Amino acid sequence: MNTPLRIEASALAVLWQLSARAREAPSEQTLGFVVVNETLSLVPYRQAAWWRAPAPLPGAVAAVSGLPQSDPGAPYVQWLGEVCRALERRAQAGSNEPSASQADQQRGAGEAGQNAAQSSAPAQSADAASPVWPYAFTADSLPAALAAEWDAWWPTHALWVPLVDRLGRSFGGVVFAREQPWTPVDEALLAELARVWSHALAAFSPRASWSERARLALRAGKYRRRVLIAAACALVVPVPLTVLAPAEVTPKDPFVVRAPLDGVIDRVFAQPNQRVAAGTPLFALDSTALASRYAVANKNYATAQEEYRQTAQLAVTDDKDRLDMALRKGKLDQSAVELDYTAHELARVRVSAPRAGVAVFSDPNDWNGKAVSIGEKVMLLADPAHVELTAYVPAADNVDVVPGASVTLYPKSSPFASYEARIDTVAYRAEPTPDGVVAYRVKATFTGRVKPPLGVMGTARIHGHWVPLVYYLLRRPLASARQWLGW
Repeated sequence: MNTPLRIEASALAVLWQLSARAREAPSEQTLGFVVVNETLSLVPYRQAAWWRAPAPLPGAVAAVSGLPQSDPGAPYVQWLGEVCRALERRAQAGSNEPSASQADQQRGAGEAGQNAAQSSAPAQSADAASPVWPYAFTADSLPAALAAEWDAWWPTHALWVPLVDRLGRSFGGVVFAREQPWTPVDEALLAELARVWSHALAAFSPRASWSERARLALRAGKYRRRVLIAAACALVVPVPLTVLAPAEVTPKDPFVVRAPLDGVIDRVFAQPNQRVAAGTPLFALDSTALASRYAVANKNYATAQEEYRQTAQLAVTDDKDRLDMALRKGKLDQSAVELDYTAHELARVRVSAPRAGVAVFSDPNDWNGKAVSIGEKVMLLADPAHVELTAYVPAADNVDVVPGASVTLYPKSSPFASYEARIDTVAYRAEPTPDGVVAYRVKATFTGRVKPPLGVMGTARIHGHWVPLVYYLLRRPLASARQWLGW
């Protein structure tokens, strides 16, 4: 059974007062003055100093007992800083963990009772034990270069009190020196007070970053080894290599409505995305020039027909007119061909839908009055139930997309909907898109029973082959580094 520490009630009162003073300190400088000077009322010592090491080393001596402010250039302060750095390195290496007797003191400090004259107070309980314990040392515990100057600055015995918060962040430590050896009661009182100092210093320090928290979580020990092993195993877990690409629902096998002849579009009858039946007028070209040509051809045909009739009548009595009749017949046939061609062209001015579908084109105002050449595409006739997915995979994100790979479309207009598709074709070369990005055009057929509406735009996730997680994470950085370094 462990023997509990017996602590005087007056010491507990002083401990309570020093704790309150530390928590009420308005600044870090005031707290440092309280730590190195007012602690004398609780534990006797000759010299004390607070060494601040927010991380990483080397740190600095922030407060020295008996001085309003420490001078970094003073020989004593410089030697003291080297001593504290050596003690901090020893603490980080784990060599300042409590020994078996000190661990017993920690557990025993929380089990004592007290009558009216004396009171026992827990320095640390087993459940809320501090990760470190004060470490008593002498000149023999330091490197030879530092131990050689010990007698010039310090008495025989010293005590190092690490300041570490509950997250494991180190705020440095407080070092005390005196002639008498340090007792377990002194260590217990200072250990409890160190927890209060660390809590107060945490209020003045900036919040720990993610990198600092990760470094503290991965400090030496079994926990770090387990985390590293788990991370190494996670990096080799196979995951599907995916790429995101802009996509659009486009018509499959649409009918292209082209300009039947050269001219100017006079009027567009259909509206964008309008359902039209077969034979519905779509647009008309300006017929002014063709109507004039038709009138001239009609007049020429009538003239040729009259000349041929007169020549045929004269040819009955005159052989000369019989020869001229053949010439008039040729002109009549030529006029008839011109009239028929002009009439046919004039009939083609009005373009109708050859089949039912949805008219796919831009704003009608963009086409009214626009000059078009023969064969130029004006609009598409698409079947709303016969659609496909068109995605544009940037050349930098190409992951060896092959026909048969699965694709998932996430529409912009419906954040909770998704549609599955399967790749049919992949362009063999990348081409500039309307956005100016060089990309491969990918066509895919929807495999689900429900298909998205025509014209829906969104983002397509293309699923490639399976790769280790480390390759998935480092593929783009490695590709960029290789292009930049040229290897």
